[in-house]
Amino acid sequence: MAKHSKRYKAAQAKVDRQQNYSPEEAIQLVKENATAKFDESVEVHMRMGVDPRYADQQVRGVVTLPSGTGREVRILVFAGPDGATLAQEAGADYVGAEDLAERIQGGWTDFDVVFATPDMMRVVGRLGRVLGPRGLMPTPKTGTVVGPEDLPRVINEARLGRVEFRVDKTSNIHVPIGKASFADNRLLKNLAALMEAILASKPATLKGNYIHRVTLASTMGPGVKVDLAATTGLNADNY
Repeated sequence: MAKHSKRYKAAQAKVDRQQNYSPEEAIQLVKENATAKFDESVEVHMRMGVDPRYADQQVRGVVTLPSGTGREVRILVFAGPDGATLAQEAGADYVGAEDLAERIQGGWTDFDVVFATPDMMRVVGRLGRVLGPRGLMPTPKTGTVVGPEDLPRVINEARLGRVEFRVDKTSNIHVPIGKASFADNRLLKNLAALMEAILASKPATLKGNYIHRVTLASTMGPGVKVDLAATTGLNADNY
């Protein structure tokens, strides 16, 4: 069993593990317990009722968090000449084709988001072993494979707070929704937007409960269970 620091144990003592807190109370408690020497991320962890072994029970998508993520995002774009010009003008950090593929195959991974135009998938396809495990492989389903004309839009969204959610092999979803330094209403607005997107992604074939449990936590803090009905009923327009 992992040993926790005195700081973690003190934070954990403030959390009633048997209680399901309201979203407002949970965010306040998570922020109070974010006492590390850096600005901790606030993360949502969800236990889902889907079985990811089946293709028709996958939960995956993207959402632009209205309050942003608080992170600096390094954006890489694979594009031909026309798309490359648009991507550079939109502020992408790295733009290229074969040259970028060679760097990545050599072990370079200093980027956070990858976009590609359809014609570049012949180049990107061979990078699956590197990008796939990091959740960076461009796919049409997550809106990371787009036409050249859409590059300015998706690059701008990534800067503003575009995040991907995806159920993992243990039926959990983990998504950052901002920083502990954010005002409560900014975190609540982001949480609401994320929940709306996940609810909209419910598989049509699913029988039974879609979401079993929602927990909030900071990077170094303990988890705080959130009332499921209150969380799924959030509306981003109210914050």
